[in-house]
Amino acid sequence: MSLDLELQLAVSGAGIPPPADFQRWAEAALAGRREVAELVVRIVDEAESAQLNERFRGKTGPTNVLSFPFRAPPPVRSDLLGDLVICAPVVRREALEQGKQASAHWAHMLVHGVLHLLGYDHLEEVEAQRMEALERQILAGLGFADPYADEVSAAG
Repeated sequence: MSLDLELQLAVSGAGIPPPADFQRWAEAALAGRREVAELVVRIVDEAESAQLNERFRGKTGPTNVLSFPFRAPPPVRSDLLGDLVICAPVVRREALEQGKQASAHWAHMLVHGVLHLLGYDHLEEVEAQRMEALERQILAGLGFADPYADEVSAAG
């Protein structure tokens, strides 16, 4: 797997994992799904996340991760997978609220976003189950616990 990852920090680096972690997590998400890829990951504040969420999804307020897939027009060939925008304050807050290790939640958001860029979605129940199963598998391979375990036990 050959991944060219550009990490853009539009906020202070306090609490943001090191670039090597983002690289490792993205490579794990892409393993067996893409041999060569370029990816931009932009870490933003709540204002930028809210602006992008409103503009591109029509939703108010910041969100944890936004994915912007890139599709080159034929006959252009490109390894660019797309862009991910991760909101640092939202990820930090969610990790605390959910009682999760911060790095585990950062990894989950990165893996989740990369899977979206690869075409996975969770709009329908069957799609959601498939995507969540992949997330669990990838994160387990990285040494992280099931990110949905609390949701399952709370619902059960």
